[in-house]
Amino acid sequence: MTDDDKAHKLISRQTVATRAIVIVPVIYERENAQKTYEASTRSRIDEAVGLAEAIRLQVVEKLSVNIDKPRPATLLGQGKVAEIGKIIAEKDVELAIIDSSLTPIQQRNLEKEWSCKVIDRTALILEIFGDRARTKEGVLQVELAHLNYQKGRLVRSWTHLERQRGGSGFLGGPGETQIESDRRILQSKIVRIKRELDTVVRTRALHRAKRKKVPYPVVALVGYTNAGKSTLFNRLTGADVLAKDMLFATLDPTLRKIILPHEQTVMLSDTVGFISDLPTHLVAAFRATLEEVVEADLILHVRDMSDVDNHAHAQDVLNILSSLGVNIDNPDHIIEVWNKVDLLDDVSRAALEDSARASLNPVVTVSALTGAGIDKLLGMIEKQISGEMVKRRIVLKPAEYGLLDWLYNNGEVLEKKPEDDGSLIVTANLTVQANDRLNNMIKTKPSD
Repeated sequence: MTDDDKAHKLISRQTVATRAIVIVPVIYERENAQKTYEASTRSRIDEAVGLAEAIRLQVVEKLSVNIDKPRPATLLGQGKVAEIGKIIAEKDVELAIIDSSLTPIQQRNLEKEWSCKVIDRTALILEIFGDRARTKEGVLQVELAHLNYQKGRLVRSWTHLERQRGGSGFLGGPGETQIESDRRILQSKIVRIKRELDTVVRTRALHRAKRKKVPYPVVALVGYTNAGKSTLFNRLTGADVLAKDMLFATLDPTLRKIILPHEQTVMLSDTVGFISDLPTHLVAAFRATLEEVVEADLILHVRDMSDVDNHAHAQDVLNILSSLGVNIDNPDHIIEVWNKVDLLDDVSRAALEDSARASLNPVVTVSALTGAGIDKLLGMIEKQISGEMVKRRIVLKPAEYGLLDWLYNNGEVLEKKPEDDGSLIVTANLTVQANDRLNNMIKTKPSD
C-alpha cells in the first residue's frame, strides 16, 4: 500500500479502523522554556490517544520519547527512529501520530523510515475538525485551515521540484514548476473560502446587532476540550447539544436563551473547545466563530476539576482568550466554573469549595451532570450581568396590586405590610434592570 493509499484510507474513514501508534515527544529544550503549568507526560499521552480515538483510529501502541535536542531531519534520534520502526512493523501500524509539530522534511523522512503514513498534532486536529463540522460555516473554516496547512507543506508532496509543465489559462504558462502551480491553485481556493467566510462574518454581525436591539446580554461558554461545556449548556438551557466524553464533541457554535432567577433573559453560547498548542492558523480560521466569545458580555470559563492537569489547561484557555483580545484580568467579565465536582471524593470536594469561597475572583463549583451548584451559578451570572441587588420599599395602592405578581417574578419579595388606607407596603430586592423598569411603572421611594 502506497503512502497516498494510506492517506486516502485515513480520510475516507472506512469501517475497518486504521491501526495507529501515538508518539509523544518530550523535548527538554522546549519544556524548560514553557509555562509553569506544564501538562504531565501521562496526561499528554492520554490526550493524544483521545484525539486519535475521536476519529475512530485504533491505537495499538502509545509511548513517550525523551529528546535532548530535536533533530532537523527526523525530530527523534536515529536509534529511537529505528526502535519505533520495529514496533510499527511488528504491530502492522498504518499511521504514526507525532504529538508535536513536524516540518515537511521531518514528516517525509519519518514516512520513508517507517513505511507508513505520518501526521503531526496539527494534522490530527484538522482531521477531527473536518469530521465534526456540520454547518456551512464550520466546513468552510476547517477547509481554510486545511488549505493553509497544506500550503506550507507542498515540498513534501513534490520531490520533482524542477519538473516543468506547460499550459494556458489558470494552469499557467511554459516554465512554471509543478509546485508553483499547486501553490497558486491553493491560494485561489484560500481567497475564495475567505470571501465566503466574510459573508458568514457579516451575517453573524447582523444577527448580533439584531440581538443587541432586543437587547439580550450574551454569555459565552469557553474551556479546554472535554471540560463539560456542552453538558453544562444542556443543563442550563434544556437543549440537546451533543455532549460526550470525547474531545471536540462540539465544533459548530450554538446559541440558546436562558432565563435567570429574576426573569431576565440572556443568550448562552456554546463554543469549540480549546486545546494546548492549538495551531495559530486554526485559531485564525475559527475567528468568525470565536467572535461570539470576543463580543460576549460575560464569559464562563468551564474547568474540569477532576483532571490533574486542569491548571495547565486553564492557562492554555486564558492564553488563547488573550490572543483574541479578551481582557482576562477583568474579574467582572469572566466567571470560573469549576465543573465535575461529582467525580471528586468528599475531602477533595470540600477543599475545592473552600478555595472557591476564598477566591478574589468570581468562582462557582458545579456538577453539570448532576445539577449541583447550578442555582448558585445562575445567581452569579445574574449578579455579574445586572449588578448587585437593590433593596426597595414600594407602596402599592389598591389599583396597583397587579404589580405584586410582577414583583414576585422579577425580584425577591422580603416583606408585605398592609396599611389602614388599603395600600400595601412591599419590601423587595430587585436587579438594577428590574428596578429601572419599576421606576417607569410606578412612583417609588427608597428604603430607609
